[in-house]
Order: sequence, then structure tokens, then C-alpha cells
Amino acid sequence: AVVSFTASWCGPCRFITPVVVELAKKLPDVIFLKVDADDLKTVTRDFAVEALPTFIFMKQGKIVDKVVGARKDELQQKITLHMLKA
Repeated sequence: AVVSFTASWCGPCRFITPVVVELAKKLPDVIFLKVDADDLKTVTRDFAVEALPTFIFMKQGKIVDKVVGARKDELQQKITLHMLKA
């Protein structure tokens, strides 16, 4: 699963959102979740998110990786890497 931490006021979040939506369409085997950092502050804090956007990669309930920032190429590479490890 890819958990995307975002906020409506975050410019880089708005930039990367269409990329995430497109990846979700192309990769039906990957679960994409979106967390609004303002609405779910406790969840954001529990995952130690310090910057937006942050993408947390989870497998079997454990955090296995993370990408901080609107890094399209790195995000795609990490998704591919963790899909191959499935």
C-alpha cells in the first residue's frame, strides 16, 4: 500500500496528485490511500510525517519505505521496486 499524506494548501501536493491518480489507475494491484494531514493530525503524527507530501510504503502492516516531497520519478521507482518484492 502507498499512503499519501497531503493537504489542500500544499502546492507540491497539488502538483503530484494527478501523478498519483494516474499510477492508481495503471496499478490496480497497489492500494493507494490518501490522508489529509490537517483532518487527521493524530495519524500524521503517528507516522512521524514532518513534510508534505510524504508517501509511506507499507507491506503487511509494516512501513517498508518512504518518499518525502513531490518526487515523481522516485515515487514511481519505489512503487516498482516494492511490487517486484511482492
